[in-house]
Amino acid sequence: MKVRRNTIQKDLVLRAVNEMKRHATTEEVYEFIKKEHPTIGKGTVYRNLGILVEEGKIRKVEVPDGPDRFDFTLKDHYHVRCIKCGDVSDVDMDEVKDLTEKINNVHGIKFLSHDIFFKGICSLCLEKEEDCEE
Repeated sequence: MKVRRNTIQKDLVLRAVNEMKRHATTEEVYEFIKKEHPTIGKGTVYRNLGILVEEGKIRKVEVPDGPDRFDFTLKDHYHVRCIKCGDVSDVDMDEVKDLTEKINNVHGIKFLSHDIFFKGICSLCLEKEEDCEE
């Protein structure tokens, strides 16, 4: 893990991810920062998100069939993606310990890590469905 010097831009990006308190896309982080710092470049935000992931200060969540998200929670945990709106949030459960070691590795693959994504419908989308039914 390579640590680079701190810059104002890197601090802005880290603060934005932490303040947003959700699994934001790169574009969402950029738009959040741009409100108060309109001169910041999109490339600067993209680059600094990558640097912060590299340094272990934030976590990149690779979303199947969707844009990557950036997470302020660093401990291992699982996610759920709303099948209606695409929102990603944490699943409140303990990590399954030693999951990779429990794999029957019949193909000789070296397993490095895992991401588990659940599918569901978020509370906001459920409310919208209920409103439509009335």
